[in-house]
Amino acid sequence: MNLNPIDLSLYLVLDPDLCGSPDKIVRTARLAAENGATVVQLRAPKWKKRQWLEIALELKTVLSPLGIPLIINDHIDVALAIDADGVHIGQADLPVAETRRLIGPSKILGLSVSNAAQLAALPEGVDYLGIGPVYSTSTKLDADAVIGVLTFAKMVASTVLPVVAIGGINAGNGAPLFAAGAKGIAVVSAICGQNDPGLATRNLLKIMTFPPRH
Repeated sequence: MNLNPIDLSLYLVLDPDLCGSPDKIVRTARLAAENGATVVQLRAPKWKKRQWLEIALELKTVLSPLGIPLIINDHIDVALAIDADGVHIGQADLPVAETRRLIGPSKILGLSVSNAAQLAALPEGVDYLGIGPVYSTSTKLDADAVIGVLTFAKMVASTVLPVVAIGGINAGNGAPLFAAGAKGIAVVSAICGQNDPGLATRNLLKIMTFPPRH
């Protein structure tokens, strides 16, 4: 059972290559959060630590008043330094047990999963799963093989953890993933790099069937 509930409905993963300058990254996050995004993750594999720290602090300043969690991809030290809401890790990152020990019990911890074997070996301490890539994606060059909606649905059905669908998702193909059991969809290019990130966010909301909120 997940330790820390999180509304995964519309999960924005910020991509510096698509968003552009640091100012545009922060602007994209703010507009998305103001228009319906429920989580924001900073993922910047090419950055040095100092830039991670500076932009993460700016994002937290923008998102905290809106009540939107800021998740840091992989870099636990940055997450701790700015007191981010949580961390998202992949299969090749620091293991779940060590990550949980470092961030403590109250921070959100997400884990990427791309196949049934990884799902079967799931350790305790994870709050949510990112399962995919469901569709082909160009925003993550080291992404695993595409799994498709049918396999995604089977994987969702085999876990009690809330799942956010990841990989190539946009306003045209996101709706079936909720029917397949997703609690949310994670998007990158559907918002990042768009002329109007706020409008792009609202367009995503139109095609989504949200899970009941309590």
